[in-house]
Amino acid sequence: MLVPIFTLKLNHKINPRMVTVGKFDGVHPCLAAATQAGKVFIHNPHARVQRRQPAYRLRHSAQDSDISLLNINQAVSCLTAGAMGPGRTGHALLVGSQSTLLAYDVHDNADIFYKEVADGANAIVLGSLGDIPSPLAIIGGNCALQGFDHQGNDLFWTVTGDNVRSLMLCDFTGDGKNELLVGSEDFDIRVFKEDELISEMTENETVTSLCHMHGSRFGYALANGTVGVYDRTARYWRIKSKNHAMSIHAFDLNADGVVELITGWSNGKIDARSDRTGEVIFKDNFSTSVAGIVEGDYRMDGQMQLICTSVDGEVRGYLPASKEMKGSLMDSSVEQDLIRELSQRRQNLLLELRNYQENAKAVQGSPGPEGDNQMGVIPANTQLQTALSVKAATETQKAHIELNISTPNDTIIRAVLIFAEGIFEGESHVVHPSAQHLSGCIRVPIIPPNDIPVDLHIKAFVGGRSSTQFHVFEITRQLPRFSMYDLHVDAAGSQPTGRVTFSINDRPQRVVIWLNQNFLLPEGMGSPDVTFTCLRGGGLLSISMQSSGEGPSGSFQMTLKTDNMDLAGDLVQSLASFLAIDELQVEADFPAYFEELRVTLAEVDDYHKVHQKLTADMADHSNHIRTMLVQAEDARLMGDMRNMKKRYVELYNLNRDLINEYKIRSNNHNTLIAGLKSVNQAIQRAGQLRVGRAKTQVITACRDAIRNNNINALFKIMRAGTASS
Repeated sequence: MLVPIFTLKLNHKINPRMVTVGKFDGVHPCLAAATQAGKVFIHNPHARVQRRQPAYRLRHSAQDSDISLLNINQAVSCLTAGAMGPGRTGHALLVGSQSTLLAYDVHDNADIFYKEVADGANAIVLGSLGDIPSPLAIIGGNCALQGFDHQGNDLFWTVTGDNVRSLMLCDFTGDGKNELLVGSEDFDIRVFKEDELISEMTENETVTSLCHMHGSRFGYALANGTVGVYDRTARYWRIKSKNHAMSIHAFDLNADGVVELITGWSNGKIDARSDRTGEVIFKDNFSTSVAGIVEGDYRMDGQMQLICTSVDGEVRGYLPASKEMKGSLMDSSVEQDLIRELSQRRQNLLLELRNYQENAKAVQGSPGPEGDNQMGVIPANTQLQTALSVKAATETQKAHIELNISTPNDTIIRAVLIFAEGIFEGESHVVHPSAQHLSGCIRVPIIPPNDIPVDLHIKAFVGGRSSTQFHVFEITRQLPRFSMYDLHVDAAGSQPTGRVTFSINDRPQRVVIWLNQNFLLPEGMGSPDVTFTCLRGGGLLSISMQSSGEGPSGSFQMTLKTDNMDLAGDLVQSLASFLAIDELQVEADFPAYFEELRVTLAEVDDYHKVHQKLTADMADHSNHIRTMLVQAEDARLMGDMRNMKKRYVELYNLNRDLINEYKIRSNNHNTLIAGLKSVNQAIQRAGQLRVGRAKTQVITACRDAIRNNNINALFKIMRAGTASS
């Protein structure tokens, strides 16, 4: 078992997920972490940092000579360090808050750049992206991604589906250039090749952490305690804990040449898992929650250490295993757990063998039906059958998908276990009918919360009515992506006002195949012209296909009618993926949504003006306070108690007014952020209606229109994909 080679007790609390290591002077690795009250502490045990401006942001800690404190004056939301730009020997420290990004030169105690970021900075990563020549500090905030070079120039911007919680750079496609992986609050891991979205993986909770392992393999953590490993879009493994994963990191701890996934948990546990199987090969414990896990040559002896920190300021450094321990860190307690597990497995196999033997004796000795049922023998043709159907809402039950599980003979289903990600609480659902309601058919209502395909892993106990032993049948059934849409039969209903139209060069039969794969349709549906009712929020969805008679082989015009812009985007992306369409331009119009957006844009403009006015008023009040404070002190020194008292009463009233103005400014800021999020999401939705370069062009053009305050051009771009008439 590994033990820490060094342990530090720092007298500073550490904010979770805000720990980094940087060589700020180009030589000595230092630990930097965010703490309370808008400060970042920098621990440098090697040499005292020389500063040219001793009175600027960075100051020595009064309690510890190895620690310097960097005053940010705002709550820190993300933190990293690394090489940034030419001509710099040391690493830069990058600190993000909900409204600013600071790039700081710790060694010279000077700002590299300081930027106001309206969309905030929830996550940050530093490195090269695609063909962009200089390293970028990329921040993810309010549904937006923004990248700055070493001079603070804005070289990269795009939108994503929801608030960003984690970022990572790696060569996802294997082309020798980095792609950007983004984890967000809408449960998606998105992969951007510069500003082009090239892949998506959907999870069942907020993606809180991402870390690159090797090649295209990466680890991830979710807000519900899940950690796992992907290789591109294929998930290798995942585990779920009742605790929360606070930090993940890739490090070769057992010296086998392959990095493991190191996870720090909210209960203080640290474990290292194999990147291939998820098997635990090492574990340790802190007394409090883990804050962050990083690596660095902290002892300056040429060996990289795994550095783990807790929220109360404890730091431990671990060296990789020695050659004698290569490939195995299993301590005695873990070995005992393995022996216990193998022993239990042996007992289960022996019990199963005895059941088979008793069944065989029962068949030979008493072949009657009563004997068969008693011992659990079932007919050889018994199989598990499943069917999915759409059920509309009734007075007693919500609209749902019904999963029908049955057997073709007189056997009964004693219990059913269904495992499905993101549908059931705890990801599993058990149906155990009472003895009076036993039958060969069980119906399970399913309500998928989102339009994503879900695998239903079903296990059923099948036997006779009086059986004491049951056969376990296992089957997997996929729930289609758009399963919560029922065929609409009432032709008199009001039609949607929103629509998307585009041309495709493909046969109607291919579109019919796509419909049958993604919707729950009755057998025999051979037409691509269908209308559905949405079972979640009501409303209609109409899909039609007409020949346009153009092109050498004839093209077809697809029309999607729905008032839900998100649904339209999902349909376009799904159909384009199925038909292998790389480039797709569409014309779209969503009158109701565009009118809401027009109102939101006007409100955002008003809130911007109010924000500027409140900021100016607070600055005026601050100057007035300084003046009155000097007058009050002058009166005190001169013994003029009457004027002194008058000035301090005025100061008290001004302070009260400032507090009230701050509350107004805070509420205004929160409303402004919500409005900016809506605008960013609208741009993302407009992009989601297109495929390939058309998508990137729409997002870029929309941002330019907003920068230029050209609202009419913005709506023209969203409708036609371009601002040109």
